Amino acid sequence: MNMNVDVGKKSFRYGALDSIRGFVVISMILYHACWDLVHIFGKDWNWYRGMGAYIWQQSICWSFILLSGFCWSLGKKHLKRGVTVFIAGAVVSLVTIIFMPENRVVFGVLTLIGSSMIFMTVLHMAIRAVNARAIHAWTVNAWAGLLLSAALFFLTRNINYGYLGFEGWNLLKLPGFLYQGNVMTFLGFTDPGFYSTDYFSFFPWFFLYLTGFFLYHVIKRVRNGEIMNTFLRKECPLFSFLGRHSLIIYMIHQPLIYGIFSVIWLVDFSW
Repeated sequence: MNMNVDVGKKSFRYGALDSIRGFVVISMILYHACWDLVHIFGKDWNWYRGMGAYIWQQSICWSFILLSGFCWSLGKKHLKRGVTVFIAGAVVSLVTIIFMPENRVVFGVLTLIGSSMIFMTVLHMAIRAVNARAIHAWTVNAWAGLLLSAALFFLTRNINYGYLGFEGWNLLKLPGFLYQGNVMTFLGFTDPGFYSTDYFSFFPWFFLYLTGFFLYHVIKRVRNGEIMNTFLRKECPLFSFLGRHSLIIYMIHQPLIYGIFSVIWLVDFSW
C-alpha cells in the first residue's frame, strides 16, 4: 500500500509503517525457513509444532493484515492495488498447485489482503454514493468502529472450525450446511475436503483488516495527529526498504529459501 501523504505541494511517507512491515517481513522469512525445514526437508523439531511457533506465526499474519487495513486510508488507487495483490495471490496458488500440490496455497494471505482492499474500496464508494455524510461518520465514530470490528474478529475467529468463538473458546456451533463448496470456503466456512498450507478466509480476517482501518482514524485524532506527524515519520532504513518491497519479497522468498536449503543438503548430508 502506498503510504505517501500530500501536504500542500510536499509529499512524505510514514516511514515507521514501512519499517514495521519490513520487520514483519524478516520475521516471515525466518518462520517460513523453519516451516521448510520441518515440512519439506523433514527435520524433526518439536518446538516448531508447539504453541510458541503458533504464536509466532499468528503475530506475523495479524501484523500484516492489521497494518494493511491501517494503511488503506493513506493510499491511492485502492482498486488497482487490490487487484494487483489478488492476482499475485492467484499466481502463488497456481504455481504451488502445479509444482507442489502437496504444499499448495489456496486462499492464502495475498488473496485475503487483495480481496479486503477491493471490498473496502467498493464499500467506501457505495457509502459515498448513498450518503456523503456516512463517510465522515466512519472517522467521527472511529472508536466505535474499532471496538466493533475487533469484537467481530474475536467472535468469528473460529468459524473455519464450525464455531463462533476465539481460539479455545467455542461459543456457538454453526450449521453444517454452511460448510460446503469453494465460495463458502473462501468466505470462511471451510469445506471438509479443502486443504491449503496457507489459508486465510475472508471472514474472520476482514474484520481484523477493518480494525486496522479504524485504528488509523483513532490515532489520527490523538492530539490532532501529533503521533502521525512525529513518531510515524521515523524509520529504520533497512526495514523500510524491505517494507516498501514486501510484495515482491513475498513472491520470491519461498523459492529462494527452498533453493538455498536444497544446495545445502546436496553439499552436506550431515544436517
